[in-house]
Amino acid sequence: MGKEAKSSPFMDQVRDTIRVRHYSIRTEKSYITWIKQFILFHNKRHPSEMREQEVGEFLTYLAVQRNVAASTQNQALNAIAFLYKHVLRKPLSAIDGVVRTRKPARLPTVLTMQEVRDVLTQLQGMHWLEGCLLYGSGLRLMECIRLRVMHLDFSHRAILVIDGKGSKDRVVTMPDDLIIPLERHLQAVKNVHTKDLSDGYGAVYLPHALAKKYPKAAKEWGWQYVFPASRRSADPRTGEIRRHHMNEKSLQRAMKNAVRSADIDKPASCHTLRHSFATHLLERGMDIRTVQEQLGHSDVRTTQIYTHVIQRGGNAVLSPLGQVLQQTGQHHRETDNTSTTDPQSHSSPFEGEWDATDAQRDR
Repeated sequence: MGKEAKSSPFMDQVRDTIRVRHYSIRTEKSYITWIKQFILFHNKRHPSEMREQEVGEFLTYLAVQRNVAASTQNQALNAIAFLYKHVLRKPLSAIDGVVRTRKPARLPTVLTMQEVRDVLTQLQGMHWLEGCLLYGSGLRLMECIRLRVMHLDFSHRAILVIDGKGSKDRVVTMPDDLIIPLERHLQAVKNVHTKDLSDGYGAVYLPHALAKKYPKAAKEWGWQYVFPASRRSADPRTGEIRRHHMNEKSLQRAMKNAVRSADIDKPASCHTLRHSFATHLLERGMDIRTVQEQLGHSDVRTTQIYTHVIQRGGNAVLSPLGQVLQQTGQHHRETDNTSTTDPQSHSSPFEGEWDATDAQRDR
């Protein structure tokens, strides 16, 4: 048995400062890791003894010596900036002379509709349903994994994304083809929840201070996760036994295997389904502002990257002329009259056992 690592009072202070602001456990782990690396890089000097120069040296080291990605360097900077602003209460000034990692301008990987169909065909059970939501609603991976029952609005064919990227809420479309599969899936999940309640459990994590304000809410059906873990596990912060949402790595592995089984050579991931959702909407003439709202982009320029993917001018808007000529019988017989169709729905919406690992609370 190994000895448990001792935490310093200073790092405990950092954790407390992070938790009082209700940051996710993912952010907490990331910030703690980067702050420790910053301290170790400067031979365990206390951060209060260092300022902008030392921070710049560490960031330059990450770019030059470790050759990290731009997002990784920004993550380290955010962690250190948080340390000085909220823990030490001595915000950093401008950091000069830092070698910044440049973010390469790359187009997103996009699958064709046939490739999406082939990938979804390879997914089974709960993974198939999640994959359909990633593509059919344009959800991010963790937005899908963290869905709760109350977020599904069947009457309005809508999905509520609460506290998404940038702590923003939005409403996205619920594909009609998933109504029945989702209802069947929720019935299976409800059976699991009923069993948990009978065993003396059944509570889930509630964000912020809702658990104290509404003590019974954690066991209510509406707060349960749509995609729960296969087993109950201990909360990494409180030690309380709960059934958390499934581990996102399970879906990532399933997606990787599905792409391989479908003989697709593109470097496709779960996020590729979201890219494909946006691209296919624009190809079908959807207004770019509507696509922006569906994706939750703050700036329309982020959404416009998909118009470059399809290489179509005029903001990817399809002219209505072709449809008019077809309806009047005037369409030239030699015109290429191809049309896009929606992916076929999976024949079995909820089969097989759940393939989920113990999930640690990341909210």
